[in-house]
Amino acid sequence: MSIFKQILNCLIGHGDQDMELEPFEMFKVLAVETRVKILELLKSQGPLGAKEIAKQISITPAAASQHLKILKHSGLVRSERKGFWIPYAVNVEVLEKYRRLLTEICTCGCQGKGNWKEKELEKTSLESLRRYEKDLQDELRTIRERIKEVKLK
Repeated sequence: MSIFKQILNCLIGHGDQDMELEPFEMFKVLAVETRVKILELLKSQGPLGAKEIAKQISITPAAASQHLKILKHSGLVRSERKGFWIPYAVNVEVLEKYRRLLTEICTCGCQGKGNWKEKELEKTSLESLRRYEKDLQDELRTIRERIKEVKLK
């Protein structure tokens, strides 16, 4: 059953559990720019309601709700009702799982290890290397912040 049929079944009441997707299905979910914007917004600002998300990315609340349902059923976001407000937040564990998957299939030649092959380095422009270095520094900073959070728990 395709992800969209599974999500449709969840939306019409034939199941309501969040699910993690097969890799090809995850790429389908993330192929919609609005969903990526929602994830970026939630990552940067923390939990937000559908109306606030809609306002910040200039879409209707109904559209935001539909995208959030798909993201929730894919496992990428989670929500917990707090009275009348339903804050949505990124599911960091699932996002990390798919980040690792993408790293494994990336085209830089690192074979999932984050190391570029020597011959690829020789062909790479200085600008690309600097972007790659910045990405690695950002990732390391994120990992260090997450380690601090886990230690505080």
